[in-house]
Amino acid sequence: MKKFFPVYVRVPLIFFIVFALMEYFIDSGDRPAFIKYPMVSLFLFVFLFILIAIEITLSAVNRVMYQLLSPEEKAKLDHEESLSLKESTWFKNLMQKLTKTSPIEKEGELLMDHDYDGIKELDNNLPPWWVYLFYICIIFGVIYVVRYEVLGADNQEMELKKEMAQAKIDVEEYLKTAPDLMDEKTVVLLTDEPSLAAGKEIFTTNCAACHRADAGGQIGPNLTDNHWILGGGIKNLFHTITNGGRDGKGMIAWKGTLKPKEIQKVASYILSLQGSNPKDPKAPDGEIWVDDSAPAKDAAVNASTETAEVKK
Repeated sequence: MKKFFPVYVRVPLIFFIVFALMEYFIDSGDRPAFIKYPMVSLFLFVFLFILIAIEITLSAVNRVMYQLLSPEEKAKLDHEESLSLKESTWFKNLMQKLTKTSPIEKEGELLMDHDYDGIKELDNNLPPWWVYLFYICIIFGVIYVVRYEVLGADNQEMELKKEMAQAKIDVEEYLKTAPDLMDEKTVVLLTDEPSLAAGKEIFTTNCAACHRADAGGQIGPNLTDNHWILGGGIKNLFHTITNGGRDGKGMIAWKGTLKPKEIQKVASYILSLQGSNPKDPKAPDGEIWVDDSAPAKDAAVNASTETAEVKK
């Protein structure tokens, strides 16, 4: 075997196998393990040193043992080393164990009685690897039929459906706790004071220039009444701030400037100003928006209140 895998092939091959296994099993994030953990580099260096030392030692031992052999033993060893792979003793023994073939000298004993146009058949044994594989397939088939046809275990199609359903649930749960992946479908209204205070600061910095500091409207519309151009409520407002207003004349999209969590806070702050009645507000723009998800009684009260304000 050493003839077919010389030392200059054997040593690097063993070293890189160990190196690859360590990189695979050691969790080092986005950096190689031997860089992140200096002890790994030290271990690899020591391992390579020991590997080379073992090869040198074995080579020296083999040379000494060769010198101790008799001339006949040296000739026999030289002859074995000169043989090709298929002619080597270990290869022949391996093939004999795998195939159980009979020597060509004994083919006469294996000939069967029938003859097909001069073609005769040998009664060779089936290769052991084929026989074992055949038995394994039978056992696998029995287990498969019992598991899926008798006991009714989930097949591949059912497993896929269950995994897809669970994945959908996992994604929805993750989106609830991942503010940077929030969208208008998952956003919820914030009412706590810290969030509203942060929303006010964002509004003062980015929105007051067009909507005034009190949100009464200037270039942009009044944000304190029930009139909305693109719909009210936290979901519509989040969508409008994220993607911008009407094409050509509406508000710019803020998704490139503000994070989803920041948009949620400023949208919640704007909605907290509903009905604040700032001084000299801008005339209403858009249409009265009623939350369809709100109770019917509350929606009717809001609509009637707004109608009364319009009549005034």
